[in-house]
Amino acid sequence: MSSTFQDTERNIEFEFVRATENAALNSIHWLGRGNKEAADAAACDAINGVFDNVDIRGEVVIGEGIKDNAPGIFLGDKLGKWSENAPRFDIALDPIDGTSNIAKGLPNSISVMAATHVPEGSTRGMIHIPSFYCEKLAYGPAVREAIAATRIPPVSLLMDFAEVMTYAAAALNKRISDLVIVVLDRPRNQKYVEIVRSQGAALRLISDGDIAAAVAPSLPDSGVDLYIGIGGAPEGILTAAALKALGGELHLRMWPRDEPERTELLKSVSEADLARHYDTDGLLLGESAIFCATGISDSPLLPGVKLVGNTATTHSILMRARSQTVRYIRAVHNLTNKTIHLRSIDRESGV
Repeated sequence: MSSTFQDTERNIEFEFVRATENAALNSIHWLGRGNKEAADAAACDAINGVFDNVDIRGEVVIGEGIKDNAPGIFLGDKLGKWSENAPRFDIALDPIDGTSNIAKGLPNSISVMAATHVPEGSTRGMIHIPSFYCEKLAYGPAVREAIAATRIPPVSLLMDFAEVMTYAAAALNKRISDLVIVVLDRPRNQKYVEIVRSQGAALRLISDGDIAAAVAPSLPDSGVDLYIGIGGAPEGILTAAALKALGGELHLRMWPRDEPERTELLKSVSEADLARHYDTDGLLLGESAIFCATGISDSPLLPGVKLVGNTATTHSILMRARSQTVRYIRAVHNLTNKTIHLRSIDRESGV
């Protein structure tokens, strides 16, 4: 890989974390105020404001579909100045992963972005998953290394989850009862809840925000061993970018909600594609991946924004897959002087 390619990533990575920082700062005032749309709009406004001053050709290839009269950053939107020779990036983002949580004043909301550099002549750096939901299994480097060393069989969504737990416990040198497994608390995930409880493992249910939960097994001090469940497809791609840098693994397959969605999906993908099991490298093409997130409210991944007097403290994580560098960034913002460029007013605004 050329030094120019690597320099491009180095030059741009901090713009992404600046965007998620500003999104967190601009949306924190909506914490617990019961208006998730307003919080999401504030985060999107801040992200757009950052990239309006960044010379890249960024395209949102993983994100929300356009909703009538809804503010946001949607699939197909452009980020950056788009000058002729600017580097091209495929971008996945969730301005707020956990909008229900922020509206209710609950933990587990983050602002998160991922990007892959797309070299000239290439088409895409990320795979687009057209289904609304996907079934996902995430585990950390220790399990992945045990598979590579053939100490345990390859685990995936094709395997009964009770077997996955057995092999994960062996890889981690734990009893099954010592495993901690995170599941998104939805009726569609009840089968996993029952399996975890039947095996005697510790269950951690979350109400929203499964990116932080799926990344947690790859973080050394998170206390989480596995993530399993059916959640949003865009969140799966964002998780894959983080795990590519952390050395963990994500398995994903599309999960049509009903027969009408299945029929609609088959208009754009084949039966084989619909049944395909993707891993991290199958979702993110090549070696490039940048992942960053900033905590809004506390999560297993990051502490949330702390407001004390005229200061705000943010906690972010920034990763780059090529170098496998993981940076934890604690920033203290003086709110007397801090400004955020907002697209809605096309100028700097106080926090």
